Amino acid sequence: KGEITELTGCDLLTISPGLLGELAASEEPLTQKLNADNAKSLKIAKIGSDEKTFRWLFNEDAMATEKTAEGIRNFAKDIVKLETMVAAALG
Repeated sequence: KGEITELTGCDLLTISPGLLGELAASEEPLTQKLNADNAKSLKIAKIGSDEKTFRWLFNEDAMATEKTAEGIRNFAKDIVKLETMVAAALG
């Protein structure tokens, strides 16, 4: 749950049903952690954003590739869970 609360302020975030349940049951206050205006004011060096550079940097970061693959696998599992829940509710 801690990882999700650290992303408070991120729009269009996919959260697993289990974590949604934990968040719904929690009475801890949520404060916005991420803010586009604050991010724009940070003095961070820009990197190339072309596809070739992205793919190179992404593949050089083992954790990025593993976490992305894990996220895709978990997202696929959650789709199956959601389909099962919807089918049960409809029928």
